[in-house]
Order: sequence, then C-alpha cells, then structure tokens
Amino acid sequence: MKATETGGYLNTGGGRIYYETRGAGPDLLLIHGYPFNSADWQRVVPALARDHRVILFDLPGLGYSDKPDADVYSFAAYARVVADLTAHLEIEAVDVLAHDLGVSVVQELLARAQEGVREFSGAILRLRSVAFVNGGLFSDVYRPRWIQRLLSQSPDWFGAWLSRRIRRETVERNVRSLFGPNTQPDPKYLAEGWRILTHNDGRRVAYRIGRLIFEKRRHQSRWIHAMRSTETPLAYICGPADPNSGRHMARRFREVLPDAPLYLLGEKIGHWPMLEAPSEFLAAYGRFRKTTGTGDCEAERY
Repeated sequence: MKATETGGYLNTGGGRIYYETRGAGPDLLLIHGYPFNSADWQRVVPALARDHRVILFDLPGLGYSDKPDADVYSFAAYARVVADLTAHLEIEAVDVLAHDLGVSVVQELLARAQEGVREFSGAILRLRSVAFVNGGLFSDVYRPRWIQRLLSQSPDWFGAWLSRRIRRETVERNVRSLFGPNTQPDPKYLAEGWRILTHNDGRRVAYRIGRLIFEKRRHQSRWIHAMRSTETPLAYICGPADPNSGRHMARRFREVLPDAPLYLLGEKIGHWPMLEAPSEFLAAYGRFRKTTGTGDCEAERY
C-alpha cells in the first residue's frame, strides 16, 4: 500500500476540526489530551506510521480546531466528533492510543458501542484495541493540579474571567510539574504549546474543557462497566512519576482490570511518556499489540 500524508479540516457536529493522516496500513487513531493538541504525539508518529495509517486530530476547543462558544464540550460530543472523522475516512475498525483527556473520550466510545448508540452514519465504530496513556481513567484517584481545580470548580463567570487572563508562565510551570525530573520539556515545546493554546483565542474556552475533569464523576460506573464488559483488548501505558495519573492510577487499573496488560515505564517518567521516553513508550506499545491479535506492529523495534 502506498504511503500517504494528508491533512485538512473537516466540518463535524462539534465544529470544524483539524486532522492529519500519516503512513499506510491498519488504521491507528491517536487522541491527545489537555491543554495542547495532537502535536503531543510528534516523537512517536514516524515509527508508528511505518506500518499504520496514523490518524491525528485536534479536539474541538484545542489546537487548530474550532473553539466555539457553543455547548460542544462534553464527552458525548467528543465521541460524536470521533465518529464523524472516522466515517469521513471510511474507517469501520481502528486501533487507538489515547492520552490524558483522550482516555475519557475512549471510555465514552466504549460505553456507546456497548449501548448500541449509532451516530449519523448508522454505524458503530469497532475499536480493535485500546492503549490508554496517563489519563484520569478513575476519577476517585485522579489528582488534578490546583490550577485545574481553580478553573473547573469555580463559578462560570470566574472560570471565564480567569481563563482569559491565565499567563504563559503559569501554564508552563504546571506543565513542567507533570514531567519527570530528568525529562523536562524542551523550551521550544513549551513555546509551541503556548502558541497552540492561544491560537484563535483558545484561552477563552480553556476553562470549559477543564471542567470535563469533574464531568467524569457522573460517568464513572457506566465507563467502568464498559471497560469490564468489552471484548476490545485494553492496556495502560504509564509514566509512574506523573502526579496526576501515575502509579496510583496504574494500581487502580490493575484492581479494576486484573487481566489487562499494564506497562509501567521508568520510575522517573512523568505524564507525557511519548515525549519523555519515546523508545520505551513504543516498546511497551509494540508488546501490547503482539498480545492482541489485532495485526502486526513493528513499533517496538524503533
């Protein structure tokens, strides 16, 4: 199959989203987290694209996608955006890597599939395999940073006021606190992250996306049921030094899904393992794919 690299914009029910595809082969969807965009996968995409068609996109409200004031910031709305994108790309089944906020989008997809929810295309997207990466899978053990609490638990008017005034130094300080001590982010990454966050006045809706942290609570039992009941192979790839969703989240994953693969990376790897330790991350993902029977994955060679 000839390798391809395309990108563009797609109109969805959640507004216009930016997406790219890289490489050729079985479809692999990468779902990023908060507060930046799909560029968080940049250090692992070249290896993954050697034997997959990798699909990246920016969630509504983030990156280069639209940042509407309309009420499109919910897990159900994000799941519908994924359905719109995969239908546009004529994808019926896909492997998924999901980080941070993206893990909850996938939990919603799993629940909707089990509940028989059909999107506009009339199809139910089949998830061949899912690898979760450092995210708030279980809200009772998730540990949000103070700025997340301030933006998310304050009255709407205050969240909106503060979101517009949040400073680059504050964002960078909080991002650095989630990286491991020996794998701190490059200044260029932080500068690019700020540019992406503020693209199209993104700060004005940042608090609304941040509030999804606490929306998780009302979905928790439903999502856990979906994870326990699904036939889709699941795994957790974890940077254990992550104060938000590191070793403590891995312990809960093991309690809830004792038979699912759990990959703890180096002790000092934090919240962004695909950026902090890409070779180790790819090796773990390659091992997972070998256990799933969902097709060859050469990632662990790189």
